[in-house]
Amino acid sequence: MKVEGEKRYAVLLAARDSEYVKKVYGGYFNVFVDALGDEGDKWDLFRVIEGDFPEMDELCNYEGFVISGSPHDAYGHEYWVLQLCFLLQTLFAMQKKVLGICFGCQVLCRALGGKVAKSYSGWDIGVRKVRLSEDFYSYGLLSDDDGQDEIIPPALSIIECHQDEVWEVPVGAQILASSDKTGVEMFTFGDYILGIQGHPEYTKDILHNLIDRLLSDNSIERGFGEEAKLQLMEAEPDRKYWERICKGFLKAGWSQLQ
Repeated sequence: MKVEGEKRYAVLLAARDSEYVKKVYGGYFNVFVDALGDEGDKWDLFRVIEGDFPEMDELCNYEGFVISGSPHDAYGHEYWVLQLCFLLQTLFAMQKKVLGICFGCQVLCRALGGKVAKSYSGWDIGVRKVRLSEDFYSYGLLSDDDGQDEIIPPALSIIECHQDEVWEVPVGAQILASSDKTGVEMFTFGDYILGIQGHPEYTKDILHNLIDRLLSDNSIERGFGEEAKLQLMEAEPDRKYWERICKGFLKAGWSQLQ
């Protein structure tokens, strides 16, 4: 599946499309392209959860890669997860840009030598405020859509839905954001790796539907789920800032990110 254009990017999809996302958005691939794509881009889709991976001799043709969230454990031993870890190690060696979202953040951490496990405090679902570190601001200013420099606020809200988390980042990596719930909300490793625990691509309706599905299969307690839906109604994620961070990383490089 391809969207024609000039610069080439790939989504490594580690989850199957929900019926809701297929009906409303045409699939998670479209959700990512809507959030991160620009006119002139070319985006390819690889359903890594189904064993669909890019060919090794094609990797050099891509500007960057985005790894999606997943209901699977980043520390698991399914063959496709291990194959994904090998791919990420290869991309790191090639100095290719890789952006990991939720599971993607965790599997990047695992592949590059960090530690991932279940959160001691359980599920985090809803819109959460995360604090940006001083290291984040060492990258300067991020231009807005009109080309004007705008300082990123020191705390940003983001949609979260996870029960696993990064316990230790790889040696040499920097933690760029944390929250009261999760110690590693964002990390970077050199100029080519960025992991974000939350979901900058999610809209509130996607999370609302996901909460309903988690309730229906008894993955979360009803009281917790209903409380999360209520909080979701009252809070707004800072999507424009997260999209600028992600797009700046993928397309401008950290030296030009902010």
